[in-house]
This record gives sequence, C-alpha cells and structure tokens, in this order.
Amino acid sequence: MSGKDTTEAVARAAAALEAIPELPAEELLALVRRCLDRRDEYLRLLGAHPSPIYLLETSVLRQKAGRFRQVFQQALPEVSFYFAVKSNPHPDVARTLLETGFGLDVSSGLELEMALDAGGRDIVFSGPGKTDEELLLAVGQADRVAILMDSFSELQRLERVAASQNRTVRAGVRLTTDPRGFWRKFGIPLTDLPAFFEAAQDAPHVRLEGLQFHTSWNMDPSAQTAFIQALGQTLARMPAAFREAIGFIDIGGGYWPEEGEWLQAAGTPAGRLREAAGLPPGPMDKHYRNPAAPIQTFADQIGAAVKAHLFPSVSCRICFEPGRWIVTEAMHLFIQVLDKKAPDLVVTDAGTNALGWERFETDYIPILNLTRPALTEKSCLVLGALCTPHDVWGYGCFGQGIEPGDILMVPNVGAYSYSLRQHFIKPLPDVVTI
Repeated sequence: MSGKDTTEAVARAAAALEAIPELPAEELLALVRRCLDRRDEYLRLLGAHPSPIYLLETSVLRQKAGRFRQVFQQALPEVSFYFAVKSNPHPDVARTLLETGFGLDVSSGLELEMALDAGGRDIVFSGPGKTDEELLLAVGQADRVAILMDSFSELQRLERVAASQNRTVRAGVRLTTDPRGFWRKFGIPLTDLPAFFEAAQDAPHVRLEGLQFHTSWNMDPSAQTAFIQALGQTLARMPAAFREAIGFIDIGGGYWPEEGEWLQAAGTPAGRLREAAGLPPGPMDKHYRNPAAPIQTFADQIGAAVKAHLFPSVSCRICFEPGRWIVTEAMHLFIQVLDKKAPDLVVTDAGTNALGWERFETDYIPILNLTRPALTEKSCLVLGALCTPHDVWGYGCFGQGIEPGDILMVPNVGAYSYSLRQHFIKPLPDVVTI
C-alpha cells in the first residue's frame, strides 16, 4: 500500500468511526451497578462453588421469555415461540424455557436428543445437512417434532425414511433470505417454492404445512420485514391448495439484545481499517456501541408487515425462534486472578476456551472485580491461562485494584459462549444454576 493509499485508508477509518458511537458511560455504569448490587450474593455462591464457574440465572430466562412473548402476542393473533438451542444448549436453559411455554428449535441430532430428554413436546428441527440417522430420530418422534427441510434432496430422503417407518411427519421448508455467497447454504430460493410444492405432492409421508426463514444479527427489523414483503408477493402467486395447507410461517430469530452490540476499537469498521493500514486499532480505554432496536419495535414492525403482506394470502400461526435475545443476560462467568505479572497485567484461572473464540479482542464486556469493587475502570490486561497470546478477557477492570486471589465477574455471556466452548488445554468451568 502506498503512502497515499494509507492516508486514504486512515481517512476512511476516521469517517467509519463516526458510524459507531462510543458506548454511553451511563449505560455501562448501569450494568456495573446492577452486578455490584448483588456482589455479596455472588461471593457467597463462589464460596460453595470455587471458580471458574458459569452461573445460570433461571429467573432472567423467565423474565426475558415473558417479555418476548408479551410484545408479539400483542402484535399478532396466533403466535408460537421456540428457543434457539444453538445459542445455549445447557439442559437447564431448555427445561426452564419449556416451563414458560416455549418450544425448542434444534439444529442437530445431538440437540434433538437433549430437547427430547428435557421433556420437549413441541420441537422444530432445522438446519442444513441432516443425516439419515438424524431424520430417523425425528421421524420416530413425529408427534413431538416438526422437520424444517433444507433442500429438495432432503425432502426425498425424509420421504424415504418416513416411508420406511410407516410414519407421516409434519414438515416445513426453509427459504434462503440471500441466494448469494455463504447464505446459499441455507434453504431454497423463493423462486423455487412452486417447484418444491410440486415435489412435495410426490412425498405422501411428508405433510408440507409450513415455511421458515431466518436473518441473522438483526439490529432492527428491516431485513425481516423486507423478506416478509417478498414472501407475500410469492405467496400471492402460489396455488390455492398450497396457501390453504400452510399452517405456520416461522420468522426465525436473530433478534439483537436491546443494549446493542458493545465493541472494542478493534471491533469497529474504523479499527479494522486502521489495522489493515498497519496502525493500532484505537484506544483500549474507549468502548463503542452499535445500537439495537427495542423488542417492541421488532414486534410492531414485524406484526404490521405480516398483516400487510402475508395474511392477505394465508391464515396461519406465526412462529419465532429467539436465542441470543433470551439467554444473553442469563449466564455469567466467574474467574479468579492467579498471577500478577505487572501492575497492569494479570493471569486468571480460566481461559477463553470457556467462550470458544477470541471474543474480547473485538467485543467489549466489562470485567468486574468483586473482591475490590469500584465504579471506575482501570487499564489492565486481564488474560487467561491458556498457552496462546489470544487468551484475552479484557483490557481493563472495574475495581480499586487487582491482586492474586481476586474474584472477577464477566457478565452477560449466555449466548454463543457456552455453546461454543471447547476442550483446549484447560478444563471447562462447571455450570451452577440458580
């Protein structure tokens, strides 16, 4: 890269920085205060369950599930809710949400087995690349499982497996929301829906009665409402027999929690551009927030789009598959400082294999010192004990100081952390459920 190109890249980085504002201090401190208000409770728990541990709070799951259900029940006449197990597959999460009336959305035979063992009676089985063994398991539980097919060939294999068991299965078909790039992996294009309906007529053991689509990382409902409009146009052209057979349309998940996406400088577009130009990504003591819409906004806009674009053609139940929105705030990690190698560098007793990836090089979650609490964040490299330099918990810690033996809290890591954990070098923390 020439000097001129570097200068232009830096200029683009500076412009990009304005697109993601800094995290408001009052929002950050609100989270810190909520956690520190329960400091004594957490420390008592750590006395009985030494670190490192995951803490799962079922009361948070119930509160979030209730709120999600409330706003969408107000927006639409007939709705169902399925927790996306891939976001956190711990059985206590599934059992708690089943008690609230949620069903379960699973994406593998492994998850399906857990859902069945947890007592799930209303399960949707989605995801690409289902094996014949997984389909056989689902067919054997046809009274409890609806299968969301991902392709024409999966329709053929499901018919073969169901016929071999002399069972008829409830099924839907996934529609890809972007027939380009990696998203081509999921479902069939909208333009193939008429042909899929015709193919399903030759599969007497598969009762096609639903549609599903999913858009990810929804900071607002615009991607979902745009696809609902496109789906409505397709449904209006489908045969009446197809439209009458549709009993559900599943809008999937991807709802981002209302606090938005909290980022380190390296996680922002500007930070990535600076790194590409060979520069530091930005100050480690600044944090950024990509804002997200309230769940009420999702419910209002999705409900309006469904009524405007889908209900003129079909009369059916609308399903939702929240994961991240439900479980993020329900699980925390507690770790302990093992070694202080410098005034601004400590090593803890757990590695980021407990999260499954180098998350906090880009994402930001405050690290709280429960032993020496304070509402001010001091610069400090908080690192794990793995034999890799990418084992980073954070670049600062809320506390009066930090010393060996201190208990640290990493809050709100319930989604795509426990589910991505990996056996690498160090043992994984136990789960304590309250």
